[in-house]
Amino acid sequence: MSDYLELKQSMIQAYKHWDEPYWQEDQVASLLNKFPEGQLCVIIDGRVAGAALSIIVDYEKYGDDHTYIGITGDYSFDTHTDEGDVLYGIDVFINPEFRGLRLGRRLYDARKELCERLNLKAIIAGGRIPNYNKYSDEIGPKEYIQKVKLKEIFDPVLTFQLSNPQVIHLQFGISQTTL
Repeated sequence: MSDYLELKQSMIQAYKHWDEPYWQEDQVASLLNKFPEGQLCVIIDGRVAGAALSIIVDYEKYGDDHTYIGITGDYSFDTHTDEGDVLYGIDVFINPEFRGLRLGRRLYDARKELCERLNLKAIIAGGRIPNYNKYSDEIGPKEYIQKVKLKEIFDPVLTFQLSNPQVIHLQFGISQTTL
């Protein structure tokens, strides 16, 4: 929790075009209380450069057709269970000032190591698609995701998530305030 203010500032920078760009202090405290080893943070020169937040869930309970709000328990993270079988990646971000240093890749590698150490079946990732608002008048979210897959559109979060083949399912939320 001593890094919360730096974490918040990094998230604001990473998601500066979002109305609600950061996790509240009580949400981060909840994650640290429920699953401390699943909350990863990269600190450079005393500043939070990026982070990856996760919980463990029972895959059978949520399956592929879950929603981000549902699987996170409406952001309460009460869906976390130590008896679960899947690591659910709530968020991963890098402050733009520190991008290009492969920090996101290192955070994902740490998630993969955690998944193996805990003998979990897989990683499922939820994430933001920050550039969708630029295209929302022209195409729907599914078409946007397909265009990012085909590299016709670049989205920093989705492109990064898609580059991680061990993630079995991606769930992206669209903020109504961004559309």
